[in-house]
Amino acid sequence: MVQGKPVALYPLMSFLKNLFTGKTDKPEFPAMTDYSGVRCDIHSHLIPGIDDGVKTIEESVEMIRHFYDFGFRKLVTTPHVMSDHYKNTSGIISEGLDRVRHAVAHEGIDIELEAAAEYYIDEFFREKIKNEKLLMIGGKYLLFEISYMNLPDNLSEVIFEMNLKGYKPLLAHPERYPFWYSKFEEYHKLKEQGVLFQVNTGSIAGYYGLPAKKIAERMIDENLIDFIGSDLHGIRHVQAMQHALSDKYLWKLVSQGVKNSSL
Repeated sequence: MVQGKPVALYPLMSFLKNLFTGKTDKPEFPAMTDYSGVRCDIHSHLIPGIDDGVKTIEESVEMIRHFYDFGFRKLVTTPHVMSDHYKNTSGIISEGLDRVRHAVAHEGIDIELEAAAEYYIDEFFREKIKNEKLLMIGGKYLLFEISYMNLPDNLSEVIFEMNLKGYKPLLAHPERYPFWYSKFEEYHKLKEQGVLFQVNTGSIAGYYGLPAKKIAERMIDENLIDFIGSDLHGIRHVQAMQHALSDKYLWKLVSQGVKNSSL
C-alpha cells in the first residue's frame, strides 16, 4: 500500500520479470518533451477573424503562448488565400500580423512572428503568380494547397509557373489528399518537379484519421518530408501537438533534419 492506495499489480510483475531476465523497459526511441528541435512553426492560422483560424486576439495570444511553451521561438503564420472564400491580400495579412505582434509583446511572450500565406490552387491562382507579389515563407517557399476532393487538372502547369517565377513550391499536408493514397508514386513525381512537402503534426498524431497517418509515416520512412507544420486553427490542434510528441515518427522526422530550424 502507498498512502492508502494499492500498488498496481502489472508494473510490479513487470519489474520482477525484468529483474530475473535482465531485461529493462527502454523506449524504442528517445522521448521528445517539446519542439525545441524544430524551433520554427511554418503553418498556422493565428491572425484573428480573417479565415477559419482563431477568432479573437485573446485566442491568438493563448495559442502563441502554447507554442512558446512547446519550445518554439519563431512562428510563420499562414492565413488562407482563396478567391471565393478568404479574399485576403498582403495588406490585410500585414495589418493583422501587426495587431498580433502588439498583443504578444504586451503579454511579454518572447517569440518571433512573421506571416506568409497558404494559397489555394483555383482558377485564379495562375493570375496571382503572374501579377502579384506573393507572400513566402523565409523569402522563398510558397505554401500552397489543393482541393481534398479533386486533383487540379493543371497542377503540373501551375508548379512549372511557380518554379519559373523563382518560387520554391511547398505543398501543405500532402498526406491529406486521398486521391494519392493508392498512387504513392505521384509523390515522387511531384518531388521530381521541384515540389517540397510539409506534413501536419496532427497527421502524425492520427488527428485526421488512420489513412492520413499511414501515408505520413510512409512519406517519413521514404525521407520525402521537408517541413513540419502545426496547421493550428485552435486548441484542438494544441492537443494533437502534445499527443504527437510521444509518437516515434515525429522523433524520426526531426532526426532526419527538417528545414524548419534553418528559417
